[in-house]
Amino acid sequence: MERLQTGDQVQVIRGNDKGKQGKVTRVLSAKSKVVVEGVNMVKRHLKATPQRPGGILESEAPLDASKVMPIDPESGKPTRVRYETQDGKKVRVAKSGAVIPAQRA
Repeated sequence: MERLQTGDQVQVIRGNDKGKQGKVTRVLSAKSKVVVEGVNMVKRHLKATPQRPGGILESEAPLDASKVMPIDPESGKPTRVRYETQDGKKVRVAKSGAVIPAQRA
């Protein structure tokens, strides 16, 4: 089980997007990076081809996982995560004691 999972609500704690919140869309665990909705936007200039028009495409770039913190479900503030075993399953627990639900199976 990882600290961050796809679908988690997170807040950026460092960098140009500090303070922004969003949902994790992808976790790149091998590189220790995450892609967050609406955060770390970059522009790509695309040349026109017969299949598609050209233009400027804006998309999210990966962000280092250490620069985001999950949101506590009770307080709504960024929190650290610890692990506990409940009913034979490993779950993520916020500082307030609230279980952070797993978004994916």
